[in-house]
Amino acid sequence: MRTMLPICLLLNALFVASFEARAQSAATFHTLDGRSLKGPEIDRLVKQLMDTAHIPGLALALLENNKVSYLKAYGYRNLETKAPLETGTSMYAASFSKAVFACLVMQLVQEKRLGLDKPLAQYLPKPLPEYEAYQDLAGDDRWKLLTARQCLTHTTGLPNWRWLAPDKKLRFKFNPGTQYWYSGEGLQILQLVIEAITQKGLLELSATQIFQPLGMAHTSYVWQPAFDANYALGYDEQGQVLGTHKRSKAQAAGSMETTPADYAAFLAGVMQGKLLKPATQAEMTRPQVRIPFKGQFGPMASVVVPDSNRAIRLAYDLGWGTFESPYGHAYFKEGHDDGWENHSVIFQDRKKAILLMSNSSNAEHIFKELLEKLLGDKTTPWQWENYVPY
Repeated sequence: MRTMLPICLLLNALFVASFEARAQSAATFHTLDGRSLKGPEIDRLVKQLMDTAHIPGLALALLENNKVSYLKAYGYRNLETKAPLETGTSMYAASFSKAVFACLVMQLVQEKRLGLDKPLAQYLPKPLPEYEAYQDLAGDDRWKLLTARQCLTHTTGLPNWRWLAPDKKLRFKFNPGTQYWYSGEGLQILQLVIEAITQKGLLELSATQIFQPLGMAHTSYVWQPAFDANYALGYDEQGQVLGTHKRSKAQAAGSMETTPADYAAFLAGVMQGKLLKPATQAEMTRPQVRIPFKGQFGPMASVVVPDSNRAIRLAYDLGWGTFESPYGHAYFKEGHDDGWENHSVIFQDRKKAILLMSNSSNAEHIFKELLEKLLGDKTTPWQWENYVPY
C-alpha cells in the first residue's frame, strides 16, 4: 500500500495536467476588437514569434471578465537542460514589484495611516539624511518636500538608481513635484516610511496584505528556498545565460520573485477589487501626471514629443502607467532587467487584461505584436516603452 500512494498521486497529477491542457486548448478568448481566439491559434502565434526572435521562454495570461481566461507557458526555463518553463516557474518580476507595492501603500492610505500629500519626513523618527542610505542628501533640504504621491508618480526629482551616476551618489535631478522621471530610489524611500509607520518589514506586510489573501504562495520580495525546485534562468540578446539573482533584501522597487500563475492572480485580484475599496482603487488608477516625453529611459526620457503622447493621454497614476484608448481607460505596469522582460496592461472598462513574462532580453521586441494580435491593443505606447519590433 505504501508504494501505491505515490503512484496514485502521480497518475492524478498527470490526469489534472492533461485535463487543464485540454481546457486551455478549447478555451476562447474575445479580444478588445471583437475577434475570437482559440487556444491552438494563440499557441501558434506565440511559438512563431518566439522562434523568430530567439526567445527561450515566455508565459502568457489573458484575462476576461476580470478573471484568468487563458494561462500558458512556452519554451524553456533552462536551455542547457531543456527544462520547460511552466506557469508555476519562479521568474524575476523586476518592476512588477512596484505595482504590488502601490496596492500595499494604498491600503495604508485607505486606513488613513498615510497621507498621499503629507511630507514623508513627518512619518520618520529622524531626518532622512541621518539614515545611512540617504547621507548623500545632507545639505539639500528638498528631501523635506517628498510625499507618497510623488514617489508613486515618479515625480520625486530623484534618479532611477544612484549607481547610474558616475560617482554613484544620490542627488536630486530637479525639484520634487515638478516633472516625471522614473525613479526606483523614490519607491525605496517610501518603503522606509511605511515600515516606520507599521513597524513591520516589507516582507511581512506584502505576505499578509497581498500574497496570502490572493493565494500567491510562490511570490516573495526575497528568494525563498521553495523557489529552488523550479526557477528560470535569464538570457541576453545573444542567448547567453545570465542566470538568476537570489535576492535576500526586500526592495519595493524591484526585488520580487513570482510565477506567471501568481502574478495573473494578482492582476485578477486588482481587477476584481479584492485589495482596495472602489474609491481607493479609482484614485490609484487615475491619471496623476502627464508624460510628454519620447522615451521612458535614457536620453529620450527628457525629449518632449507632446503630439504622440497627447492623443492617448499618456500619464502616470499611483504606481502604474495609464492611457486612454478606443476601448476606454487602461493602466499598465512593466518590468525590465537584463535577461527579463515583463509587461501587463488592464483595460478596466472592458474587464480584459494581458500578462507577458519572459526570461529573455529579446522578448520586448515581440510585445507590440502580441498586444495587438492577442488582446487587440494597438494603443499601448510601444515606442515610449521601446518595444521596437525585431
